Amino acid sequence: MRSFRVGGGLIVVDNQLLLAANRRRQGHLEWTPPGGVIDEGESVTAGISREVREETGLQVHEWTDCHYTVSVDAPDMGWHMSVESWFSSVAHGEIVLDDPDGIVEQAEFVALGDVAALLADSPLWVRVPVMAWLEGGMLPLSSFQFVVVGADRATAVVEQVLP
Repeated sequence: MRSFRVGGGLIVVDNQLLLAANRRRQGHLEWTPPGGVIDEGESVTAGISREVREETGLQVHEWTDCHYTVSVDAPDMGWHMSVESWFSSVAHGEIVLDDPDGIVEQAEFVALGDVAALLADSPLWVRVPVMAWLEGGMLPLSSFQFVVVGADRATAVVEQVLP
């Protein structure tokens, strides 16, 4: 089973959350906080800083806390993903799109009240934790667990595993 260690950046400046629009293989856009796979030997916060820079052009060097973790198991597809989402209120520079992976098509700071609409088509493992975090209904360092049932990305079902 392949295992991915992922970091996500919860960057809020002037009551707006930074989101990136990612073009997926099936052709649709998914809005998510910026982030991605952490390289071997890289700390999670260094990896998030790198991913934010690659995806948006912004520089973020100050991460205050890991606000939540996410675990996603996809046994039928042969992968597991663990995510740490860290918070920052400081971003330097201007948004410039130059994603080396070629999937980020847009990035912008979004008013907190508008985030839910953009996340509506994002994976459950992105949408549920981000919305819980924005609504303030979680304990510090909350954990979320999901399972993906099915081997075909187009028809697989994502379910939240409740404690």
